[in-house]
Amino acid sequence: MDLINVKDLTFQNRIKKMWSKSEVTFDLGPVSFNLKEGETLAIVGNNSSGKSLLARLLVGIETPKSGKILMNGMDINKSDISVRCHDIRMIFQNSSESLNPGLTLGSILDEPLRLNTKLNAKERTSLIERTLRQVGLMSEHRFFYRHMLSDGQRQRIALARALILNPKVIVADEPFAALDPSVRSQAVNLLMKLQLDLGLGFIFISHNLGIVRHISDKVIIMKEGKVVESGKTDVIFNWPKDEYTKKLVDSHQALVNRHHL
Repeated sequence: MDLINVKDLTFQNRIKKMWSKSEVTFDLGPVSFNLKEGETLAIVGNNSSGKSLLARLLVGIETPKSGKILMNGMDINKSDISVRCHDIRMIFQNSSESLNPGLTLGSILDEPLRLNTKLNAKERTSLIERTLRQVGLMSEHRFFYRHMLSDGQRQRIALARALILNPKVIVADEPFAALDPSVRSQAVNLLMKLQLDLGLGFIFISHNLGIVRHISDKVIIMKEGKVVESGKTDVIFNWPKDEYTKKLVDSHQALVNRHHL
């Protein structure tokens, strides 16, 4: 069975006007895809293509106009909010801004556990320390504050916060955009190891086609809210059908060739 199955998901962004009907400013979808355990789906497109909006729909930040999001066959839009919080978690684009500077890392990681589990304080501390080690940090990092961390460490904390409730799917919105190349490489390898160890499904939103090609099994190409092409990663990169996809792949290949000169 699929971990997640998205069927004909749509969204309309409307602006309400005082004297006239509301106006549609952005139309998303329909979007359909499925994801199995241990698979990575990349969602690719230029700015304003709807990638991040789709991510917010998947984790429940936005509400779809129509369509279904099935998790293990259950419609998560109709299920208890705690089910969604456990099963599908998000890593935001700017990990630094999503970490409260006034709280220790331990407190940041403790919050989802207090809100969504019945673990006592000792059990929560044990799980926090284990999760910190899982993402390549020390258990002592729970006493640190955001300003004491490097960019790479902040991204690991964002990952730890996503992992702490033992989700089945992680949605990562441009998680490596702010990292320099060497740190980015470490973060990519960590994600791939965790996926292998935990059987996670990843939905990975990115402009970086090099990383997309390296880590994803399947790709969705989006333009102006619509899916223009989707399929297995090697097929999309080697035999793109849509002109927009061809332009993206060609520009990526030109960049690769330039680095090899």
